[in-house]
Amino acid sequence: MKKFSKCMAILLLCLWLLPGSVFARELVPVGQVIGLELRDDTVTVAAFDESLGAAAKTAGLEVGDRILRIDGRQIRSVADVRQALEQSGGTVTVAVVRDGREKVCKISPEITADGPKLGLYLRQGITGIGTVTWYDPDTGRFGTLGHGVNNGSGQLLELTRGNAYTARILTVRKGKCGEPGQLMGAVESRTPIGTLTENTARGVFGVTRTGWRGQAVPVASSEEIKTGAAVILSTVSGTEVREYSVEILKIYPKSKQNGRNLLLRVTDPALLGATGGIVQGMSGSPILQDGKLIGAVTHVLVNDPATGYGIFIDNMLDAAG
Repeated sequence: MKKFSKCMAILLLCLWLLPGSVFARELVPVGQVIGLELRDDTVTVAAFDESLGAAAKTAGLEVGDRILRIDGRQIRSVADVRQALEQSGGTVTVAVVRDGREKVCKISPEITADGPKLGLYLRQGITGIGTVTWYDPDTGRFGTLGHGVNNGSGQLLELTRGNAYTARILTVRKGKCGEPGQLMGAVESRTPIGTLTENTARGVFGVTRTGWRGQAVPVASSEEIKTGAAVILSTVSGTEVREYSVEILKIYPKSKQNGRNLLLRVTDPALLGATGGIVQGMSGSPILQDGKLIGAVTHVLVNDPATGYGIFIDNMLDAAG
């Protein structure tokens, strides 16, 4: 009986310690702007060439149409489009999807020195900028955005491959009531610094070859977070990461999986002066409180650019697996 009691005591002690050990890990809060390239198996019409795109426009193609097939050949990449046109004998049948419905257009490609052309600028996947939330030096893994990337149809993009690049902020369009602001950035080098592996509703995740410098800090559980003063790390000019003061106004249940676990307001005069508050491109900016990483900025309130939402860091890490 004594032996049984001793074993039970050890078991209970281990169970009591386990939750604490999950959140005792440390991560580097980054706040650095990053270029993101997410690709899927879709090809979308992005724009029309002024001199070669007249036939495609007349046939009924529109910007935003996703190309499904050309002459019955399934299209998964821009290279597939090129090959289908090269094998065509003249007019081609192009099947696209628009607003969930399939539409068929017959187009006569323009014959050029480089082969037949539809006169379209095509987009494969999504490119843009975001802010790195955390980096794990032990594994090379990192997380960004705090929310997912949609495919343009309101659905989560099914990532097949992707890369991360160094980037810098060039200009800022300040946010104002009714009009969200935006960080305008550019990729500095086409040499990837990492590979994107997952696009989830709670963040985009990957593995980096280079990493980011910084002091690792403890990760807070959602139960540790409280209303009041906090800070965020973000890049709103060039490549400089700065700390800005914010106030956490409200805390929502951890069960909310839409990236809205925290309501926060920017209180830092420098950030308000530079951006007007929270703007597009700041998604992923790490939130810290009492020296711990507690979450990431995810959304801005359109009618109040100084106010926005954040996701709990443990919700983000759960999605990262």
